[in-house]
Amino acid sequence: MDDDEALDPREAARARRRDREADAEQRDLMRPGMGKVFKQIQDAWAKDETPHPNPRRKRAGKQSE
Repeated sequence: MDDDEALDPREAARARRRDREADAEQRDLMRPGMGKVFKQIQDAWAKDETPHPNPRRKRAGKQSE
């Protein structure tokens, strides 16, 4: 006996809707145009990882001999 067979039709429909709503966020990322958004996010991550163009300078008070 399957779980859906044990439930009455109203409960089975409710369970299917719940499962579909749970997967909605994942399906939302598959909409047309979302690849561009994902690429922008990845570009922002890469930008955060790039080293600073000006490395730290030595302090004037501390000189190595």
